[in-house]
Amino acid sequence: MKILITGVTGYLGGKLARGLTEAGHQVVGTSRRPTGQSTPNVDRLYAWAPLDQPLPMDAIAGVDGIVHLLGEPVSGRWTAAKKQRLYDSRVESSKNIVRGIEASPHRPQVIVGGSGVGYYGHRDDDELPETEPAGNDFLGTLSRDWEGSITDASRLGIRTVLSRTGLVVGKGAPFLKPQLPLFKLSLGGRLGSGKQWWAWVHVDDFIAIIRFALENDNVRGPLNVVSPQAIRQRDFAKVFGRAIGRPAITWVPSIAIRTVLGEFSGELLTSKRVIPKAVLQAGYRFAYPSLEEALREALGRS
Repeated sequence: MKILITGVTGYLGGKLARGLTEAGHQVVGTSRRPTGQSTPNVDRLYAWAPLDQPLPMDAIAGVDGIVHLLGEPVSGRWTAAKKQRLYDSRVESSKNIVRGIEASPHRPQVIVGGSGVGYYGHRDDDELPETEPAGNDFLGTLSRDWEGSITDASRLGIRTVLSRTGLVVGKGAPFLKPQLPLFKLSLGGRLGSGKQWWAWVHVDDFIAIIRFALENDNVRGPLNVVSPQAIRQRDFAKVFGRAIGRPAITWVPSIAIRTVLGEFSGELLTSKRVIPKAVLQAGYRFAYPSLEEALREALGRS
């Protein structure tokens, strides 16, 4: 298959490009300024301003599948301007992909839209398969609109898949980078109550599930791209500490996290016990169901 990846220059996009290339697929991508830019495992970068124009026809030509991973990073304090960028970079870019396909004589077979577990909002201890509704907070609303924009491609006869991805664990993962120096100084530990559920996935499983979705015609709709073993944050900290041989005994009160991070703090403090029901029913087997094994591989301790 020939696969177009938006966001191919980011962490997940780059890892996915490598995994798909190694599996024998051809990968192309998009960039605002591709001239002179070389991206490993990507045959060609097409110029695209995702907020301002439909996806170009030359980028769509001959493509069998599209994986849309482009978007403003969620991390950081959520000012009004930041929230607008988060929304526009996902929703407007998705609309422009569908507009580009609609104007093109060529139709890809499948689109995988990269959403996230923020879709569900704060749900305490409830188990959350793909059939659960969106939350009513900012990320829940954003994710619902984002997914709706991608799903609009189904009216063009295109199979659509929505990958609701959890916290990604892997070598160099942006989620792990800021934590590692803290844990090495024995400053890692409980955030708030520590009882909140964190849904996570190893990057190798992320790549394999996206490939699985691209290659299998029976896979469609939302997929929770998370390990089958969600974990409470306090236990995540303990496993992280064991993986690097440091105690995880520090406690950061919720009020301190909210003071520093504002509304974004909810992504660390709210609970999302997400389960990959659709992925498992489709027959996928996880390479890293265990967090300890996943962290040891990611940190080079296996």
